Amino acid sequence: MPLPGLPDGLTQWEVTIAELLSDAGYATAHFGKWHLGSDQSRLPNKQGFDEWYGIPRTTDESMFPSQPGAKALGIPFMQVMQGRKGENSRDIAVYDLDKRRTIDAEITKYTIDFMQRSVQAGKPFYAYIPFTLVHFPALPNPDFSGKTGNGDFPDALAEMDSHVGEITDTVDRLGIRENTIFVFTSDNGPDPTAPSQGFSGPWSGYYFTHMEGSLRTPFIIRWPGKIPAGRVSNEIVHEVDTFVTFAKIAGVDKPTDRPIDGLDQSDFFLGKTTSNREGFPIFLADRLEAIKWKNFKMAFYQSERDWWSTPVKLGVPQIFDLYTDPKEEYPSSLTPNAWVVGSMMKIVGEFEKSTSKYPLIKPGTPDPYKVPKK
Repeated sequence: MPLPGLPDGLTQWEVTIAELLSDAGYATAHFGKWHLGSDQSRLPNKQGFDEWYGIPRTTDESMFPSQPGAKALGIPFMQVMQGRKGENSRDIAVYDLDKRRTIDAEITKYTIDFMQRSVQAGKPFYAYIPFTLVHFPALPNPDFSGKTGNGDFPDALAEMDSHVGEITDTVDRLGIRENTIFVFTSDNGPDPTAPSQGFSGPWSGYYFTHMEGSLRTPFIIRWPGKIPAGRVSNEIVHEVDTFVTFAKIAGVDKPTDRPIDGLDQSDFFLGKTTSNREGFPIFLADRLEAIKWKNFKMAFYQSERDWWSTPVKLGVPQIFDLYTDPKEEYPSSLTPNAWVVGSMMKIVGEFEKSTSKYPLIKPGTPDPYKVPKK
């Protein structure tokens, strides 16, 4: 939820990929979870998107309307919203548990309609579709309830898979398969909240940790005839790299008046080179908890903990070789892998250098934001 009395999310000073592509003539749309600002001035239609439909914050707020205490207080419940560029967004319906079950089917319907309209108009398009599933509470659409026979979470997974298939099938049906880039990815690993918890495969941890189970997420990209099909890689790509990469592919320039964390991965995706990224700093809230570099990780805080627990800083950092210890079970203090520290601290140094010139924007900072003069 936003801080009381303060604007949450991205300031208008930030530049989104939707703004870059919109300026280049693309139709742009967002359908799903936003969570990057719930003030009217910071909703998707004020951040580069021509249209949007979805929720301004996060899915756990769907539980509030069914809580007697919340009703008694008369707190305003989050709404499903809809908006267009140049207008204020409007409330559509309270986001309660019933709406929670049906919203992803609606998101899919809106996405398909947007793609069809864009193709009919002869416009290139960018559709950002952050489904609300499988965030807790992972409640499937009634059409999928009981479908797997294994409970709500597997049913919700089956529903999400089905919606992804509807969208890719539409791309194929519209005859734009060869010139449409389709990406399926996630911004974090599984949720630890029963009964909506997920599975992190061979790795340990979940979101709100710096472990591999939190950091390693699916990144599946399809561009027939350009990106080799069936190729699998264990190299590092960070989600911030998509901003620079897709701007490059679209032929638009990234901003030059600020540091950009992303790296161009277009040649890597096309199978021409290895990844341009060797590592990245790992933050939880405002804490630098670890650094990832190639197949190594250096942790400054204890790894395993309940997500609501107070983090415990280590007296001596721990180093994990993720090739031989993918579950991060056997930490060593600085030896015998201390040789990796220099490369890791270079990543931190570069980040701190950029934040020295361009300070991090604090939550609640109002618009218009101006970069402080040094």
